[in-house]
Amino acid sequence: MRLTSLYDALSKRRIHGQKSLAVLLDPDNLDEVSCRQLLELSEQHTVEYFFVGGSLVMNSRQAALIRFIKSRSSIPVLLFPSHSLHLDDQADGILLLSLISGRNPDFLIGQHVIAAPLLRQSNLQILPTGYMLVDTGRQTTASYISGTTPLPHDKPGIAACTAMAGEQLGLRLMYLDGGSGALYPVAPAMIRAVRQAVDVPLIVGGGINTTEKAQAALAAGADVIVVGNQIEKSPEFLAEMSKIVRSFNSVATKTV
Repeated sequence: MRLTSLYDALSKRRIHGQKSLAVLLDPDNLDEVSCRQLLELSEQHTVEYFFVGGSLVMNSRQAALIRFIKSRSSIPVLLFPSHSLHLDDQADGILLLSLISGRNPDFLIGQHVIAAPLLRQSNLQILPTGYMLVDTGRQTTASYISGTTPLPHDKPGIAACTAMAGEQLGLRLMYLDGGSGALYPVAPAMIRAVRQAVDVPLIVGGGINTTEKAQAALAAGADVIVVGNQIEKSPEFLAEMSKIVRSFNSVATKTV
C-alpha cells in the first residue's frame, strides 16, 4: 500500500516540529446550524483536519455532515470510524484504526477484513493508525462498544511498549485517546513516553478542554491534538486552541 499525500504532509510537519489541530465532529451531536458555525470559525482560525465519526453513528447523518463540510470548506476530512459500516467515499481519507490497546480481535483486524475490498475500491487515502484507549476516570462509549479495557492512565511504560509494537507491525500513526467525555486528559508522562518510543506522528485526544491541557499535550510531544466535546459546548474554544498551536509552530519555525 503506497503512502498518501495526507500522510506525507503530516510526516513532514512532524519532522519540522509543526503541530496540528484536528476537530472531531460527531454526526449524532451536530445539526446544520452548529456545523455551519464551526465551519465559519475554522475559516477564521487555523484547523488542519476534521475527523468525522463516533461510536453510534447513523450513516445518513454522517453522509450529510461530510457533504455539508466538503461543500463549504477545503480542510481535509478524515473518517474516524468505529465500524466497517462507517465508510464514506466523500471524505478525503480514513484513519484506519487498529485498537492495539485492547484484545478484541474484531477491532484489531476483524472489521478491517470486512472493509478491505470497499477501501480498495474507494478513493479514500488510508492512514493505518494504532489506536490506544487510555483510562481517564470513567468508562467511555468507545471502551464500552469495543468491549476492551483501556490502558492504565499511570502506566506510561505499557503505552510506550504498545505503541512500539504497533510501529513495528507497520502502523503509520499512533493515537492516544481518552475517549469522549473523559474526566481528565491523557497524562503528559504517557504522551512523552510514547513520543520517545516511536518515530511516527502522534495524535492525542480526549479530555482536552482547557488551554493548559492543550499546552501540556503539545509540550509532551503530541503532533496533533484533537478537540471535540468542548468545542460543541463552547465554539469560541476553537480560537483558543488554534492560538496555542500557532504559538508552538512559530517557535518551531524560528528554530529550524
